[in-house]
Amino acid sequence: MAKHKKLLEYILMRQGDSNVSFTALCNLLSVLGFEERIKGDHHIFTKDGVDEIINLQPKGGKAKPYQVKQIRNVIIRYNMHIGG
Repeated sequence: MAKHKKLLEYILMRQGDSNVSFTALCNLLSVLGFEERIKGDHHIFTKDGVDEIINLQPKGGKAKPYQVKQIRNVIIRYNMHIGG
């Protein structure tokens, strides 16, 4: 769980949107309660109470920077956090 908290802090502190692992980002969304649906290389995340639908595609094992920014905005808008 500590690695998820570190990634969440990393994203919220805007420390490098182009350097986020795609797999780690998908795992973080799952920990935050999002449900994942996969169509081809599109990973679609939804969550009850969240209006936005998050659609991610990997680029060389990394998440696309604009998608990391989109996720950061959703996390801030809905005041999401991990655990406790």
